[in-house]
Amino acid sequence: MSNTAATPTPRFTVLTLGVNDMRASIAFYESLGFTRKMRATGEEVAFFETGGSVLGLFPWHLLAADAALPDQPRPAAFHGVAIAWNCCDDAEVDTVMTFALSKGARLLKPAQPTSYGGYCGYFADPDGHAWEVVRAPGFEVRDDRR
Repeated sequence: MSNTAATPTPRFTVLTLGVNDMRASIAFYESLGFTRKMRATGEEVAFFETGGSVLGLFPWHLLAADAALPDQPRPAAFHGVAIAWNCCDDAEVDTVMTFALSKGARLLKPAQPTSYGGYCGYFADPDGHAWEVVRAPGFEVRDDRR
C-alpha cells in the first residue's frame, strides 16, 4: 500500500459572506439580479446563483461561530478580500457600477483604467464587503456568465 494520498481536485464552489441583517442583504443581492436558490431556508441562510459558483449569506455571528472564530471585535477596516464582477467591456463596468450604486451599494472607487490594461471600479455591499467591477485582459465572460 502506498503512503501517498491522492491529490484532491481544487475547486471553488461557494463564497459565504457574514452579514449583519439577513433581510436587508437578501434584498440587496436580489436587487442586483442574483437568483436566490433554496428559498426554504428563509432568513437562516441564503444562496444565490452567480454563474460558476454560489454566493452564500449567513448571519455574521453564526458564521464566526461555525468557523470557531470570535465574533468580536468586528473589523472596522478593509477585510482583506474583494469579490470580482467581471465584465465584457468598459461600458459594462460603468453600467454595473451605476446599477449597484442605485441599489444601495456604496462607492469605494470610481471606475477607471488600470495599470495592467483593464478597467475597474469598486463598490461595497451593505456590510462593507468590497466588490471589484472589472474588465480584465485575458478574462473572457461568456454568455453563460462563466
